[in-house]
Amino acid sequence: MLMRQLDRVDYLTTYQAMQDFTATRDEAAPDALWICEHPAVYTQGLAGKIDHILNPGEIPVVQTNRGGQVTFHGPGQVVAYPLINLKRAGYFIKEYVYRIEEAVIRTLAHFGVTGHRVAGAPGIYVRLDDPFSHAALSGPMHPADPFRGLGKIAALGIKMSRHCTYHGVALNVAMDLEPFSRINPCGYAGLKTTDLSTIGVSASWQDAADVLGQKLIIQLSP
Repeated sequence: MLMRQLDRVDYLTTYQAMQDFTATRDEAAPDALWICEHPAVYTQGLAGKIDHILNPGEIPVVQTNRGGQVTFHGPGQVVAYPLINLKRAGYFIKEYVYRIEEAVIRTLAHFGVTGHRVAGAPGIYVRLDDPFSHAALSGPMHPADPFRGLGKIAALGIKMSRHCTYHGVALNVAMDLEPFSRINPCGYAGLKTTDLSTIGVSASWQDAADVLGQKLIIQLSP
């Protein structure tokens, strides 16, 4: 897998480049991993509902062909786009999602943070009151508030065409979280979002990008 760091790049330009890469690659083309951050933008997935965008203000909203609903990208967030031929890699989409989440969990562990999965809600979450606790989430989720006590620190949205993936995962490192309050993140009203900085981890964007890139390459190997 060839890893490229694109630094801060326009979302629409990158989105188009991913589509072009996927449409023109052949069976022999090597897989790629693009690491970047974007200027402030809301992106809406195929399942997205307009009523989940509460008050975008001057932040542009881009309709995409990835799965999921609305999320926010902005400076201080590491965005990773794995461009992988899953047929060649030898695993299916469900395992692909699991492997991406595992890479995020191991990235967080590198910084001493315990990441958690929530059934039926792709992405990675942390305990807001004790993000460094190693205890697993236990017991049934609260029916009225399944994310009680949790904050989302990484969002996932993917697309597959001709057995090849694009879009990817976004890890919040040290960003302005206010724009998340103007949407229902990933379609969940009241879902809190957080980043490494807010939970007490001092890590640069580059540090987090390097670790996440390494973990993704390991976890997504055939």
